[in-house]
Amino acid sequence: MKRRKFIKHTLEAIAGLSLSTALYAWLVEPFYLEFVKIKMPIKHLPKHLEGVTLMQISDLHVGNRFDWNYLIESFKRAKKYNPDYVVYTGDFVSYENPTQIEQLKKVMQYAVKGSKGSIAVLGNHDYGKNWKQHDVANKITHVINNTGISVLRNKQIEINGLHFIGIDDFWGTNFDPKKAFKNYSNTKPTITLCHNPDVCDLDIWSDYDSWILSGHTHGGQCKPPFLNPPLLPVKNKKYTAGKIELPKNRTLYINRALGHLWQVRFNVRPEITIFELNNPTNTLS
Repeated sequence: MKRRKFIKHTLEAIAGLSLSTALYAWLVEPFYLEFVKIKMPIKHLPKHLEGVTLMQISDLHVGNRFDWNYLIESFKRAKKYNPDYVVYTGDFVSYENPTQIEQLKKVMQYAVKGSKGSIAVLGNHDYGKNWKQHDVANKITHVINNTGISVLRNKQIEINGLHFIGIDDFWGTNFDPKKAFKNYSNTKPTITLCHNPDVCDLDIWSDYDSWILSGHTHGGQCKPPFLNPPLLPVKNKKYTAGKIELPKNRTLYINRALGHLWQVRFNVRPEITIFELNNPTNTLS
């Protein structure tokens, strides 16, 4: 009898723990935002940019799969950090129909913008169904540009001495890294924005030797403790989340995403990243 009671109580405990974990993964962690702070050493950084901050926000996924008012509240929290630069690394929507364009307009009224400048690139979901609806990408670009955030589609821009390269999405209809890197000089302090980190493995980078900021993976959204996430939308499964050192002195950072494709996360909290820029010769990090 004692053995039966022990087994019964053990099974009840396991069932209770499983239910608690499921509720946490559904109702708590998808909205348990983490602000991650990290140093960003950049070669040739001018003195007036030492210590300035750059905020990365990625993968909003505005749509019908979760309450996007969470994004607005997150923006309000992020503004309190007063970032100098803000970059958005794609997937503004989870596109189903034109309603998402109107939803995005509402969300982006509260967008975080940098005191020095704000830029963005598009992600695969910004290209609509099967990532092939170029007109959807154009409409999203129009919305983002109208909020005072410049969308770089295979373009470069210089803002107050800091150079940015924006590569359009790898899976979309406008991927053209050759155009993006035209006239690039590695003697200038530069950051590249590229939604899909798999682009890092393509033979497009030449002598580029600085930072690449990506999103796309969401860190897998659900990750068993001490194991790799079972589902990642990338070919290179090393590209999960966080800082990754690449060959030829390149550094990749993959943001875990603010939004989510589906309202479930476990051991992979949503993220907004805050980088502090410095010159490599002036830091030990």
